[in-house]
Amino acid sequence: MEAILNYIGTNMEMVYFLILAILLGVEVISNVPAILHTPLMSGANAIHGVVVVGAIIVMLQASPDNYLALVVGFLAVIVGTLNVIGGFVVTDRMLEMFKKKPKKS
Repeated sequence: MEAILNYIGTNMEMVYFLILAILLGVEVISNVPAILHTPLMSGANAIHGVVVVGAIIVMLQASPDNYLALVVGFLAVIVGTLNVIGGFVVTDRMLEMFKKKPKKS
């Protein structure tokens, strides 16, 4: 517990940044109309490919005997990939709604 408190004490800028990001995110999301929420979230999920790249970098930098870093990195790659695929699927379904249907004669 003391190590955690020391880390927070030496990195207060990150704590302030995290709190600001949470407040800003809540404010932005609460002001988005319901009709735009799904397309924005599907796009955000697709952007989460950065998580996949970060997890791969962590796994490459981890030593072969650091099983925790390798397992967490592997899980991050799997979950991030599912998130990216889900974002693209939802976006594709949303775009299908806007395509014109052929007229029946």
